Amino acid sequence: MKAHLVSALMLALLASAGVHAEPKTSGVDLGGIDSSVRPQDNFFLNLNGKWLAQTEIPSDKSSWGSFEKLDDDTKPQLRAIIEAAAADPNKQSGTDAQRIGDFFASYMDEARLEELRLAPLKADFDRVAALSDKRMIPALIAHFNRYGYTAPFGFVIHQDNKDSTRYVADLVQDGLSLPDRDYYLKKSDKKLTDTLARYEQHVANMLSLAGNANAAADARAIVALETDIARLHWTKVELRDPVKAYNKVAIDKLPKLAPGYDWTTWLNDTGIGGKVDYVIVSQPSYISGFNKLLNQTPLATWKVYFQWQVLHANAPYLARDFAQENFAFYGKVLSGVNEQEPRWKRGVNATDAALGEALGKLYVEQHFPAERKARMEQLVKNLLAAFGQSIDTLDWMGPETRKQAQAKLAKFTTKIGYPNKWRDYSALVVAKDDLAGNVQRSHAFAYAKEVNKLGKPIDRDEWGMTPQTVNAYYNPELNEIVFPAVILQPPFFDAAADDAVNYGAIGAVIGHEISHGFDDQGAQYDGDGNLRDWWTKADHKNFAAKTRMLVKQYNAYSPVKGYHVNGELTLGENIADNSGAAIAYKAYLLSLGGKPAPVIDGLTGEQRFYMGFGQVWRAKIRDAQQIVYLKTDPHSPDQFRANGTVRNQPGFYQAFGVKPGDKMYLAPKDRVIMW
Repeated sequence: MKAHLVSALMLALLASAGVHAEPKTSGVDLGGIDSSVRPQDNFFLNLNGKWLAQTEIPSDKSSWGSFEKLDDDTKPQLRAIIEAAAADPNKQSGTDAQRIGDFFASYMDEARLEELRLAPLKADFDRVAALSDKRMIPALIAHFNRYGYTAPFGFVIHQDNKDSTRYVADLVQDGLSLPDRDYYLKKSDKKLTDTLARYEQHVANMLSLAGNANAAADARAIVALETDIARLHWTKVELRDPVKAYNKVAIDKLPKLAPGYDWTTWLNDTGIGGKVDYVIVSQPSYISGFNKLLNQTPLATWKVYFQWQVLHANAPYLARDFAQENFAFYGKVLSGVNEQEPRWKRGVNATDAALGEALGKLYVEQHFPAERKARMEQLVKNLLAAFGQSIDTLDWMGPETRKQAQAKLAKFTTKIGYPNKWRDYSALVVAKDDLAGNVQRSHAFAYAKEVNKLGKPIDRDEWGMTPQTVNAYYNPELNEIVFPAVILQPPFFDAAADDAVNYGAIGAVIGHEISHGFDDQGAQYDGDGNLRDWWTKADHKNFAAKTRMLVKQYNAYSPVKGYHVNGELTLGENIADNSGAAIAYKAYLLSLGGKPAPVIDGLTGEQRFYMGFGQVWRAKIRDAQQIVYLKTDPHSPDQFRANGTVRNQPGFYQAFGVKPGDKMYLAPKDRVIMW
């Protein structure tokens, strides 16, 4: 039976590759290679060194690489679609064309923003000013939740992790205006303490622009309160544990968690009340701690905190001085960016954020040929089949767990390109002269869509990304892998290139997302999306030993002096990078049907595979933004996604003749081979 499976897979792979009459290019950017660096010593620098030396990060970007360039290249396409919608003489009020065109027009009308100043925020400022008692705060927090403003806690609607047939509300910690608790609490880090001081000045500047005569003192109080909130926050590593975060609390038991808090008002005002009889409290200690902090902190401090959050959330959509001050901190200080993107790009981003699927529908009609989807579907089938073969040959997994892993793999759902059914935006009102109002209404529209899921069947057609998003994802609750249309372009997929580089690039991306179903988090869910332990004790032990090795490897990497990768925070993505590359390589070798790959540009097929993989992670990043990522991003820095992965791949050693003494070399006993 196993031999039959291999033969069927080979036939599918060969059919996908096809027999091309025209010669294929290597797909490798030879001009980016730095031949003074040996691939055996630093693969990433060898492959990308000349590109790194010759490339400047654009002044309006915090980083620049494969993902950012493809995203930037897509912006003019989206702008053309938006402007065509705006110029359509036949467009009618209440259509997607009207909404898209008018949203963008409201962003570009700077004169109107200068005229309005703070007028769009008056209702919310008045709501905050009307706080005369802390008992009114639950209603205000519910209002903030609805409009996407930062509040001490919020909630998300998703599938119940232990009953994947129903939606549930998860209460989650929130309340900070900086990326991570370390910015408030890590006093030994001069860069972070300097950022905190400059953040306080930024808050004061913004409050002053808004007419607050006590701006400096109020800014100090806001930072002190956010610091108290930060002390209660779970760390990013703690947040990765889905079992620890699953705390089912009956609605009538919420007062026990936070005595005195008006849960009835909050539940009713959010729209959750009456739709569920329980919620999931992701961080119970935080909710209890916040309740105590609410009682201990003066009402006056809460009022200026909420005033600040209204201003902060809306700043990019206000008059020039507010938008510039917002960029001066969040762009320049926090991310190291020298200048703002052109206004039209920011307008495209804002329109995309509010009307993503309406814009995406038009994008795929113009820029996503049907043959790309068909090719991607075949590639995914190939990678899933290769992953299934890999499970059967694992030396560290027993037959009982292996059977369960195969059962989960068989239930994977694949989504490629764009949704089968598009989102209906008819309830969203967009006005040509009301940018801040448009943004607020778009948040409320998205919020209502989420809350209305409660009590209804699971929507398995829904997408969590738009077709024009340069990314991909795995959702453990739906056990699905999703690949938006835009990513099926160079350097991820090159139709003119030989298959080797495509297996190394888009193939590894596919393998990466499949592997998320079996990383340290995804492996805790079964094929139906339920949080369930389907492992034997022995296999748990073997898996844990491998993950410890991977954590240790990545902890040693340092992209910025004094800062290291957090191997625990990045563990899931590191597993997926390593496993995805390994599976893609197996699939590539099978696609050759036992024949040698052609040598192109003096490179073997195996070398081109790994070079295709390494090109995807070509990137430069500003130090300030890199520090943000190290604190918050579950992905490792790009150079270590390349080097850290290939060091664990036996095929890489064979392809480039890596030997003991080479800097890329890891002894076989130290290589982590998981899936």
